[in-house]
Amino acid sequence: MKFKKIEGLIAAPFTPMDEKGNLNLGLIPDYYRFLKANQVAGAFICGSTGEGVSLTSAEKKKVAAAWADCTAQDDAFKVMLLLGGTSIADCKELALYASEIGLYAVSFTSPFYFKPANAGILADACAEIAAAVPDMPFYYYHIPVLTGGNYAMYDLLQAIDGRVHNFAGIKYTHEDFMDFQSCMNFKEGKYDMLWGRDENMLSALVLGAKGAVGSTFNYAAPLYHELISAFNTRNLAHARVLQQKSIDMIRLLGKYGGIAVGKAYMKLAGMDCGEFRLPVKNMDGLQFELFKKDVEQLDFDNFKSVWPVGRS
Repeated sequence: MKFKKIEGLIAAPFTPMDEKGNLNLGLIPDYYRFLKANQVAGAFICGSTGEGVSLTSAEKKKVAAAWADCTAQDDAFKVMLLLGGTSIADCKELALYASEIGLYAVSFTSPFYFKPANAGILADACAEIAAAVPDMPFYYYHIPVLTGGNYAMYDLLQAIDGRVHNFAGIKYTHEDFMDFQSCMNFKEGKYDMLWGRDENMLSALVLGAKGAVGSTFNYAAPLYHELISAFNTRNLAHARVLQQKSIDMIRLLGKYGGIAVGKAYMKLAGMDCGEFRLPVKNMDGLQFELFKKDVEQLDFDNFKSVWPVGRS
């Protein structure tokens, strides 16, 4: 089975929460319109940025249904659901649900408690889940810094090729450019390799990447569109400047506590997605004020994502 490769930016959305830490599903239609206004091509939901590991299966279904409902008439906008990475049975159930509600694709990441012994066992797990939804594109999500599943993706492709007909590709969130390039060239570019490190996008473009999935695309999509355009027109000096802007922006995540800082950036872009659930640490009020001052130094307003014209 052949699937069209995804090009452009796929955002990894935050899961909106209310002040009590419950799902705020009513925000998702506006979220979709926000991404569309910034020329984002799709959404990779319930991933790391979307707190998938902190959601119950029932909650993930609700989030998925909300995205399915508001994007149902937009075939160009690809919604991909991360199923999980511990219970194979739960993943199969969620995959079936994703298929029923009309999502574009599903994804799976390495089990991170009982870890596969090697890429071959990981391929077995992928095969079992993918078989539940044979007509949907199935992507593997490679993020070893969080899963501890540090397998060469080239080995995974070798183990899975010709065996899982709906295996579409890999969301590659790692810094092993040798492995990434080998995957890009596997069977003359057979599989869709989506880059997942926003701070290294320029390096991935050099290797031929056409599609990327990232959290900062939520609130800084114009920056990356300009970076891609600069690269495509061989204005490499400007592309390097833009990549450094991305790096400077992402450095503030480390300074102020990590992944939850992304929701603070979203507030500055005009969308309050609430806070992250425990055990993720959120900023307090004083830290947020200091964060805003640092963001002003980045000239964030000149490259942040913007709302559709006419929004009240």
